Amino acid sequence: MKNIKEIKIALAAILAIVVLFFGMNFLKGLTMFRGSNIYYVAFDDISGLTTSSPIYANGYQVGVVTAINYDYSHQQPTLALIDVNTNMRVPKGSVAEIESDMLGNLKLNLKLGPNPAENLHPGDTISGLLKQGALDKAAALMPTIEKIIPKLDSIMASINTLLADPAIAQTLHHTEKVTADLTTTTRQLNTLIGNVNQQLPELMGKAQTTLANANEITDNLKALDLAATKNQIDQTLANVRTLTEQLNSGNGTMGLLLNDPELYRNLTTTMREADSLLNDLRQHPSRYINVSVFGKKNK
Repeated sequence: MKNIKEIKIALAAILAIVVLFFGMNFLKGLTMFRGSNIYYVAFDDISGLTTSSPIYANGYQVGVVTAINYDYSHQQPTLALIDVNTNMRVPKGSVAEIESDMLGNLKLNLKLGPNPAENLHPGDTISGLLKQGALDKAAALMPTIEKIIPKLDSIMASINTLLADPAIAQTLHHTEKVTADLTTTTRQLNTLIGNVNQQLPELMGKAQTTLANANEITDNLKALDLAATKNQIDQTLANVRTLTEQLNSGNGTMGLLLNDPELYRNLTTTMREADSLLNDLRQHPSRYINVSVFGKKNK
């Protein structure tokens, strides 16, 4: 009975060791009961990559890092052994990129090559790269930030000095006044626009009336017999031309008066003599009018 108990205890211990072994490997992500392919990834700097780090392709985990071979002679790059699922085909030209998240956890991303027809064979070496994360980029910016900080201090001091200037407060006071004036002007402008909107129908009515009158005048002009009017004007001009020619030719009374100097002189003499006769008649009417009251004749 005692031997049977010891055998049971031994079997339980062995089983516990086996379960512990497989559990540890399971927690590390190692595949134990399915096939896998081993590839090598060459890095100049693994940046803390360790065994059991997950391997992703297109966001899906396809394997784990099983071992890391570091060359202490610094003659060869560091090789990371990766265990990839046998269903995973790794095209030629693929690269493995170390990436870290915000918490500092590392993973290996497989950037697959462009030609899926040509694949790497298990045991081949893949080129390894280090992708800078957000923390690395922030660390790279620290020297620049350290240089900027003194300038920022100087700028803030200048701003504080500027804000302490009484002229700033006075300017703000004037700004408030200008804003109030603009508000008043806007209110007056709104009132003016309201009055214009009220008078707009009347103005539009007057404008329509003016347009109607203009249309009526245009229609009247269109209705005029311009051809007949032109003919009448031409006829009048022809008559004036004929009269002018007759006057210039000396025919007729008016022509003779205008063109015969002798006739003009005779008429002038006649008018002068008639004027002299009238003057003499006014001065000596008895010479021309005989009035007898008692039968006596005056001379």
